[in-house]
Amino acid sequence: MGGVGEPGRGHAQPGAPLPTFRWEQIRQHNLPGDKWLVIERRVYDISRWAQRHPGGSRLIGHHGAEDATDAFRAFHQDLNFVRKFLQPLLIGELAPEEPSHDGPQDAQLVEDFRALRQAAEDMELFEAKPAFFALLLGHILAMEVLAWLVIYLFGPGWVPSALAALVLATSQAQSWCLQHDLGHTSVFRKSQWNHVAQQFVMGQLKGFSAHWWNFRHFQHHAKPNIFHKDPDVTVAPVFLLGESSIEYGKKKRRYLPYNHQHLYFFLTLLPLSPLAPPCSRPTAAHPGELRSGESGLHAGVHAVDGLLSPPPQDLLWAASFYSRFLLCYSPFYGLPGALLLFVAVRVLESHWFVWITQMNHIPKEIGHEKHRDWASSQLAATCNVEPSLFIDWFSGHLNFQIEHHLFPTMPRHNYRKVAPLVQALCAKHGLSYEVKPFLTALVDIVGSLKKSGDVWLEAYLHQ
Repeated sequence: MGGVGEPGRGHAQPGAPLPTFRWEQIRQHNLPGDKWLVIERRVYDISRWAQRHPGGSRLIGHHGAEDATDAFRAFHQDLNFVRKFLQPLLIGELAPEEPSHDGPQDAQLVEDFRALRQAAEDMELFEAKPAFFALLLGHILAMEVLAWLVIYLFGPGWVPSALAALVLATSQAQSWCLQHDLGHTSVFRKSQWNHVAQQFVMGQLKGFSAHWWNFRHFQHHAKPNIFHKDPDVTVAPVFLLGESSIEYGKKKRRYLPYNHQHLYFFLTLLPLSPLAPPCSRPTAAHPGELRSGESGLHAGVHAVDGLLSPPPQDLLWAASFYSRFLLCYSPFYGLPGALLLFVAVRVLESHWFVWITQMNHIPKEIGHEKHRDWASSQLAATCNVEPSLFIDWFSGHLNFQIEHHLFPTMPRHNYRKVAPLVQALCAKHGLSYEVKPFLTALVDIVGSLKKSGDVWLEAYLHQ
């Protein structure tokens, strides 16, 4: 075993003893352009390679100076393949006396969670059923055809048009669920097949960029409900969530009447729905909310990186969607009418998406980085909704949000099977495993917005 390493030391040489590092040394390397992380007790310098990381530099950078072992295992299917890319970045390992985790984390919980994951692998719960996903794609395509047939057979009247819009919105929502599965590489064994299929579903069936979706969504999974790391909750100054309510109140910030945000939430959904993909709205950091050491320009560029630079194939796939849509419906409605139908479909789908996704996260803890272990961080930010055949289908099985966040590459049809194991883990360690009725979950979104707004008002008036 080599001696204790020094910060800035070069990459380890093949066959040479690995230098060892203490956590106090590793913590110094969590700056833009200088990031280390720990995986399976080995220390990697990702400073330069992070820009080439397939999930984006922000995603891997969110784990800077942390033990990223469980995140590494959660996001990747073929670990041995990915380790080949890590090998050139290896600079050392943790000193023998150092714990595997930096900070006050429950080592027994981490060990038990990894044993649970191994049990799920032994039960083959990470193996997808091709027939299940083929049926999903089939019923999506059938709805696309049905919507066109309704207009073809009954004409572009108000009733047929409303029915077609509803069918198309359902198809779009289910396409979103399917591309979500593909984005998490939970359908095919080979990652490349998942990526190609996701581009087809996201591009041809929805008209959006798979690259943009992945850029934002993987950050959400890595650090759910963490400000400036999860784009889904970094929504100030339009909405204040969790700890941001107190911060804005104490600093006397009043860009909007936040004590009424639970009301104008409904007003913002309608005009914003058709203007951007429901899963991919860019979020620029507020100047007062940047991470230390990060300029406003740097943060803003990263926040919209997926918007500014989608790969050409994503643009071609999206163009094919809009061409198909207009070719199918312009003969009945003309170009203005076809565009109006498109907007109606997008509004319906966006409302579906917003309510389904936020019911699992907005009512939970939202704040700054707590440096928890993987299981604790995911459980603190997620809750489940009572399952049924309809709710499972309606939500794309995201009513099992806890299981999905703990095991993002697990095929959704296996969430029910792994759920009892997760419940047992939570019971053993006194962790909250929250399950609520569907309607309660929807109402809790509004209640959480009102609670955050009231907290802001109290802090604003009494500071």
